[in-house]
Amino acid sequence: MPSYVDLSPQEITVPVVVRNASPARLYEDALTRERAGVVSSGAIAIRSGAKTGRSPKDKHVVRHRESEKDVWWGSTNHPIDEHTFLLNRQRAIDYLNTRDQIYVFDGFAGWDPIHRIKVRVICARAYHALFMHNMLIRPTHEELENFGTPDCVIYNAGQFPANSLTVQMTSRTSVDISLERKEQVILGTEYAGEMKKGVFTLMHWLLPPKGVLSMHCAANEGASKDVSLFFGLSGTGKTTLSADPSRRLLGDDEHGWSDDGVFNVEGGCYAKCIGLAMNKEPEIYQAIRFGTVLENVVYDEVTREVDYDSNAITENTRAAYPLEYIENTQLPSLAGHPSNIIFLTCDASGVLPPISRLTPEQAMYQFLSGYTARVAGTEMGVLQPQLAFSPCYSAAFLVRHPVVYARLLSEKIQLHRAQAWLVNTGWTGGGIGLGKRIDLASTRCIIDAIHAESLHDMPTERDSVFGLEAVCRVPGVSDRILVPRNAWSDATAWEDAARTLSEKFRQNFVPYANEAGEAVVQAGPAS
Repeated sequence: MPSYVDLSPQEITVPVVVRNASPARLYEDALTRERAGVVSSGAIAIRSGAKTGRSPKDKHVVRHRESEKDVWWGSTNHPIDEHTFLLNRQRAIDYLNTRDQIYVFDGFAGWDPIHRIKVRVICARAYHALFMHNMLIRPTHEELENFGTPDCVIYNAGQFPANSLTVQMTSRTSVDISLERKEQVILGTEYAGEMKKGVFTLMHWLLPPKGVLSMHCAANEGASKDVSLFFGLSGTGKTTLSADPSRRLLGDDEHGWSDDGVFNVEGGCYAKCIGLAMNKEPEIYQAIRFGTVLENVVYDEVTREVDYDSNAITENTRAAYPLEYIENTQLPSLAGHPSNIIFLTCDASGVLPPISRLTPEQAMYQFLSGYTARVAGTEMGVLQPQLAFSPCYSAAFLVRHPVVYARLLSEKIQLHRAQAWLVNTGWTGGGIGLGKRIDLASTRCIIDAIHAESLHDMPTERDSVFGLEAVCRVPGVSDRILVPRNAWSDATAWEDAARTLSEKFRQNFVPYANEAGEAVVQAGPAS
């Protein structure tokens, strides 16, 4: 790969710049300079420092006159002025310029050539360069030779803290994005996922004006070219359920839906690996080999065997690997329009059905609600499952108002006649401490039945609280858990819990009601 790159536009003057290095070279540097280790499968294991998850409270977007009217300001996008952004940018550049060696990775986001962008990552850790080597689309030799000016630049100085005395800083961590400059600056966190999600945030900004829906979802394709999308927050099963040996994987986390079909944004997968086992998730387990980055896992210093059940460092143990490490991956990662839209929710209250068929209005309601439980470890400070509403299953990464994305989804569902489903991968028979989590085998049977088109004629039962049409019979799944009221030992207790949750749904939906319209409001739980 070409090694020379002109970084003068980025104000970088470091004597040694390692560009688009091979995994082997990055392994060497991570081992000798960053205290990484190699585990028995050949993957590299490394720590991300004090931060083992994203820091959403420290995410900032520049308030600029050209974009401010279109940005969804609030708890997701915290505004900073351009002067503060430039101060942080200069701080990051100054830190990078003190290093004796830095890394650059130039790659692409978006498999569709029409909608892809060129991304340049500048960082001081070999681990971060290898992570983005896996997560971005890797250019060919010719593409790298002709890479030219990047569309987006990430300055990762995560080892160096932000100045907490700087106006508008919330802590010594700051993750800042300028939509106008198309730049991300990272200070005070070495968690690699901030880079990946920075690119995704930018795609959430760039794609909708083109009529392309940017989506926090996994996607796969069957032998008959039927495409399924899996929406859900981290920990709800997107990666696990989309890695299906009978279907070809497009990707596990970030996609676009254009007039031509679905395309992956990324070149790799970022899988949670707490509790990972060969007999449960063989595709992911086998993808952890040479070139894979294992973050914050515990392993035996002698045998180098990983203890995937250990959360001694964090619940948010992760594996980052290229798409081609999943045997049945579809490359290039492009497909047609979806047949099935699957919303995954981890219902910690245990009141929602394992599988419900949704009307188009219910689909828009559930998409805007984005109900789930945040699982431990994904964000800093989350130690137990917490009830959450994340509009479009992507609140942390949305830049525009959620209704912008919901309208695009609704239009595309109706135009291409896709069927929407709500699948609960959370609890049954009661909430946490009373019921039990729905087993993965049952959820796999449900997904298989969707793909086999065997649920359309199955009996359903409409519940009195949410108005959901629960499918009452699924091959391989106990009938008892398919209707939540029946799974509880006390039907009255289910009713009480369901009404408590429904009230939270209604309160959460108030900000979207006017824009969504009365038909969508009526598709929510009854008052």
